[in-house]
Amino acid sequence: MPDFRPFPTRLLLAGSLFTLQLTAVVPMSSLAQTAQPAASATAANPLLAGWAGPYGGVPPFDKVKVEHFKPALEAAMAENLREIQAIADNKQPATFDNTIGALERAGQRLDEVQTVYGIWSGTLSTPEVQAVQREMAPKMAAFSDQINQNAALFKRIEAVYNAPDKKKLTPEQQRLTWVYYNNFVRAGAKLDATAKARLSKINQELANLYTRFSQNLLADETDSVLVLKTPADLGGLPASLQADAANAAAARKVQGAGLIVNTRSSVEPFLTYSDQRKLREKAWRMFYNRGDNGGARDNNALITQILPLRAERSKLLGYKTYAHWRLDNTMAKTPEAAMKLMEDVWKPAVARVREEVADMQAVANKEGANITIEPWDYRYYAEKVRKARYDLDQNEVQQYLQLDKMREGMFWVAGELFNFTFVPVTNVPVYHPDVKVWEVKDKTSGKHVGLWYFDPYARPGKRSGAWMNAYRKQERLDGEVTTIVSNNSNFVKGKDGEPTLISWTDASTLFHEFGHALHGLSSNVTYPSLSGTSVLRDYVEFPSQILENWLPTPQVLQRFALHYKTGKPIPQELVDRIEKASTFNQGFETTEFLGSALIDMKLHLAGDQKIDPDKFERETLAELGMPKEIVMRHRTPQFGHVFSGEGYAAGYYGYLWSQVLAADGFSAFTEAGGAYDKAVGQRLTKHVFSVGNTVDPAEAYRKFRGRDPKVDALMKERGFPATTAKPSNKKPAPRTSNKKA
Repeated sequence: MPDFRPFPTRLLLAGSLFTLQLTAVVPMSSLAQTAQPAASATAANPLLAGWAGPYGGVPPFDKVKVEHFKPALEAAMAENLREIQAIADNKQPATFDNTIGALERAGQRLDEVQTVYGIWSGTLSTPEVQAVQREMAPKMAAFSDQINQNAALFKRIEAVYNAPDKKKLTPEQQRLTWVYYNNFVRAGAKLDATAKARLSKINQELANLYTRFSQNLLADETDSVLVLKTPADLGGLPASLQADAANAAAARKVQGAGLIVNTRSSVEPFLTYSDQRKLREKAWRMFYNRGDNGGARDNNALITQILPLRAERSKLLGYKTYAHWRLDNTMAKTPEAAMKLMEDVWKPAVARVREEVADMQAVANKEGANITIEPWDYRYYAEKVRKARYDLDQNEVQQYLQLDKMREGMFWVAGELFNFTFVPVTNVPVYHPDVKVWEVKDKTSGKHVGLWYFDPYARPGKRSGAWMNAYRKQERLDGEVTTIVSNNSNFVKGKDGEPTLISWTDASTLFHEFGHALHGLSSNVTYPSLSGTSVLRDYVEFPSQILENWLPTPQVLQRFALHYKTGKPIPQELVDRIEKASTFNQGFETTEFLGSALIDMKLHLAGDQKIDPDKFERETLAELGMPKEIVMRHRTPQFGHVFSGEGYAAGYYGYLWSQVLAADGFSAFTEAGGAYDKAVGQRLTKHVFSVGNTVDPAEAYRKFRGRDPKVDALMKERGFPATTAKPSNKKPAPRTSNKKA
């Protein structure tokens, strides 16, 4: 997923206000009056000096210290407020150039400071960094509200939006004007003074809660580990996983045979292969109880405060519930449309789970295990069924999936589809020795396209999961500015010189996140606020989801799926077995995701009800008929997508929405000349990857596909019966009022 933490793009920070993890109150008048950063202060603080060096400037990672963040953020916010006020106070009639264009030019220094600050917050989160987050959050939340609630500024935006000659603007300028107007209205620009004051207080309280939620979750992920004390505790683990566990123990200086750290990339392989059932249960509980262990780090109490505040804010803005507010600015448009899609897929997914559990129970019974399948048994026995039914052992596959080779495979696909080439560079600073950098060029002309940073390994202080960042977005408002993007993962680092072997699921995730990076690298727009991944939330996962389809292509596997010892490519007969098993375990995969997505939506449709998160989760899943052998992919107290900020709040369904687009979209290739069909690839680049948010996504999809999306391809891909569900294709109309949704 793209990282929607504090990585603002100019003033679109104001439009996407509620994605920030920021908090409470500070007098903004004093901040706005702060002097311009003095030359001495700028020299002493590398964050304020601007990005220098090659490639149009790069982040000064080698010069940054934690103590730089607070003064840099304060100075950059003060400077941005002065820029904003100058636009608002302009005595000339509002035009696109002196208002919308000026807003696009404002805040560059703040962009740069917050980018580096966000990297430290997500990947180097020491107690010192967390202290800065807690201190700075109030100032940043109040700063954002002051912009959104600037009446004179909004009056100028509104004047441009309603101007009779707006049609004379370019299509991209018209789209940008609508985006600004819509975002300001959704952020409360039309409210009266009393409502604005309450809205601001709510935002500040929420930002504080988001910061606490994410820090609690990170603490559980960092501090909780499973120590494998004896060689017997390694039972069932393939040699590569035993080595990973031993390396993890050595890295943390823990005595024992191995260590399972509290990340998905470490826990899920252990649950798949360990024959030690009691240890599987311990690992499962460690991972799925993050944020739900009582005490100071428990997140349930925070959720009970977050939900009513979101509900109250949505009512202030004129919406029935938070879900209605959130989905009004998406492809789905309404919670009902999103729920319809999820419920239609839920039914066949649960039915498939029943079949999967029966198959696994039969294996357990045949082995004389004398157990009933529990959640910590699912992956273990699913792997046994897979091996028996398809003669497919995931460990056998993993021996051909070296992290470095998979990365090379991604580069090759990018060359075939997007005409990119990746060249390693060492002339830019990095924030950790594990991070490597590549220059991206056009393969034909050699023209510089951007930089790609890769941070692949887990470490204390780095949040779990995988994500993409845009350090700098492509634009050409005042000359060509090239992008800088990154991909981030949490693999267990092996010993020096040893390849890191990853699972098929992890390889798919690599391609997925690389799809987000390619979305940023392919951007070809004028205005930064419309660049790259700055698209509607239930569309942003489409480019990443579709790229997963190129991993299993023979062209990738034969070149890059090489055995880590022999160097020989993966045998075709093994590839055939992978293909035959492609719909295997889709009941589990789909149901664990939809459990999270449905809970997310139902929590935010509940309005201002007082909710006990654990009870709500338990009772709602029971009503839905959630199989007892499965839990949500992200249980409520650890649901960082939803409660560490608002990036995917009432929007986690968007992954399924995008998967429908991706499955249908990839069918355009299979119906033509195959995965590397040049004509289809050019349409994908032209109408999806390069246009950012300059075009309505439903219209962009139709231009690429030639028609509206159908859900049939997704159902076929997962081996489910066909359904009539499909995403809405209505073009979102600009909002001009805050009527109840």
